[in-house]
Amino acid sequence: MKHNDSLIGVLQTLFKWKKQIFIVCLIAVVGAVIISLALSNYYKATTTFLAVSPDQAKPESLFGKGQLKTQYYGNENDIDRILTVANSSELIDYLIDTFKLYEHYDITPDLPKSAFKVREKFTGLYEVTKTKRDAIELSVEDKDKELAANIANVARERVSEMTRQLILQGQEKIINSYNSNITNKETQLRILSDTLSRLRKRYGIYDLDGQAEALTSQLSETESTLIRNRAKLEALKNTPGIPQDTIRLLQANVSGIAEEYNNLNQKLEQFNEGLSEVGIVSRQYLEANMTLSEDKERLKQAMATIESNIPTILIIEPAHTPLIKSRPKRSLIVLAAAALAFLFSVIGVLIIDTYRDVNWKEVYHGK
Repeated sequence: MKHNDSLIGVLQTLFKWKKQIFIVCLIAVVGAVIISLALSNYYKATTTFLAVSPDQAKPESLFGKGQLKTQYYGNENDIDRILTVANSSELIDYLIDTFKLYEHYDITPDLPKSAFKVREKFTGLYEVTKTKRDAIELSVEDKDKELAANIANVARERVSEMTRQLILQGQEKIINSYNSNITNKETQLRILSDTLSRLRKRYGIYDLDGQAEALTSQLSETESTLIRNRAKLEALKNTPGIPQDTIRLLQANVSGIAEEYNNLNQKLEQFNEGLSEVGIVSRQYLEANMTLSEDKERLKQAMATIESNIPTILIIEPAHTPLIKSRPKRSLIVLAAAALAFLFSVIGVLIIDTYRDVNWKEVYHGK
């Protein structure tokens, strides 16, 4: 019963002050209506796009030599990179300068804090978020609905261009690395070529496989011929009635064949002496030439990639001129003002009614 009596007392107090409560709520509603009508309408333009994987800008993806499957859409890191670019000072300053937002926001550019104020004003109307489906939404609010849509679309294209520049910077580093490697390998190749040329002249080696086989074959044939002619010479010497001219001619032939044999034997020894050294330098030359050709091919692919116009974002929806204002929500403002006025007036009358018999002067003076 006590709770019911207490509640009845509260209701009695409220009904006793109902006129005052109504007046306070009415004043709050009228004030909220006037203030909300004085507020300017803002329109929000939104563009939606997806991040494209930077793997699309790699030579392996374009020329089909990648070992891993190429992802078309970007992952979390790619989305974070785009969000970082979209919120960067470079982009914000670009939009401020492009659309003359100092003049649009009535901010004098010559004042010390003008740059801070215009950025603060713009960033309050500019928002970039990731949706739950991993898309990116870029929104711009403004009193001018067409300007809001233009800023959103230009901002999206600028984000795409800046992201592409980041990727191109990485590719340019790769190209510079290839150019440096090619220059070094060309220098190394010239040194190896000069070294190989000197070794070939010194040892008389020009074809390792063919020359070794030819020298061995010639030496073997010459040795057989020499043995055969020596045996023939000995036989003729011991044969009566053989003219001396024939024997001298045969002796000359044997001497010539012996000289040829010695010459071939020296060439073979010289060949064997330089075989290892020439073989090592030849292999180094071939390997350097092969890697140089590979690097030049990779450089061509990298150059073709950097010149190709590979997108960094995939547009889902461009920003259209908004037809409906995004704020203010005037009905919500009026309802919120009425609710707050009613709440505070109820609390006020309850406090006044509860402590109406208190002598506040005695309380103030501590009596």
